[in-house]
Amino acid sequence: MRTSIVLLTLLLAGCLTTPVIEKFPDVPVELVKVCPDLKQIDPNTTKLSQVIGVVAENYGQYQECQIKVDTWIEWYNHQKDIFNNVK
Repeated sequence: MRTSIVLLTLLLAGCLTTPVIEKFPDVPVELVKVCPDLKQIDPNTTKLSQVIGVVAENYGQYQECQIKVDTWIEWYNHQKDIFNNVK
């Protein structure tokens, strides 16, 4: 009984003297992908419908990528603030 009390006291004292360093995790590489390149219009194109089609597709692709990236950055920064404020 006495041995277990001494052992428990030593274990608890060891835990108190060992600092725990908390570090917010880094962003996984998969989530830091850049947006894909926009499509180029063929310089020999004479049809305005083809130009408008490429422009509309690029605009949609840009908007989608911007929403994903902005939302991810906002979520990550919010989570990091929460992590840093909990002490």
